[in-house]
Amino acid sequence: MAKEEEIPEPVEKTEGGTPAEEKVSAEKSESEAPVEQEVCTEQTRTVHESPGSKEINKNARMWAMICHLAGLAGIILPASGNIVAPLIVWQIKKDDNPFIDEQGKEAVNFQISMSIYFIASVFLCFICVGAFLVAATIIVFFVFLLIAAVKANNGYHYRYPLTIRFIK
Repeated sequence: MAKEEEIPEPVEKTEGGTPAEEKVSAEKSESEAPVEQEVCTEQTRTVHESPGSKEINKNARMWAMICHLAGLAGIILPASGNIVAPLIVWQIKKDDNPFIDEQGKEAVNFQISMSIYFIASVFLCFICVGAFLVAATIIVFFVFLLIAAVKANNGYHYRYPLTIRFIK
């Protein structure tokens, strides 16, 4: 094994040196000084609220969310719970705030529409397409219901897609 020889680094002579050497050493000392760097800050994401969400209080948003989530009562009472529960919540709280009134109507309309779609899908089970439609209806029901509940709780005026507007 060959031992590597250490080569000493050249030492600069600043005393009594030429003005050019003194200039280089002065630049070197400035470059070694700590440099303040600008910190790049990313723009933070802001949640865009709907135009009327600032005047919607927390209580109204909570009741609007409950109107949407009341549709889950259809799991306990399969025949009519998904329509009756949001209807009751909406009828009790609709006069408290216009936001609750609007979202309650949306929830009831969605539940009626989904019931119609589900019944039609069950009848189509006699034709091989119905089983797929029943599964799709159940998935759409849960996904849109949860999206609506979260949006209502955040103060957004949510409108369900694929909904027939029975109550205006």
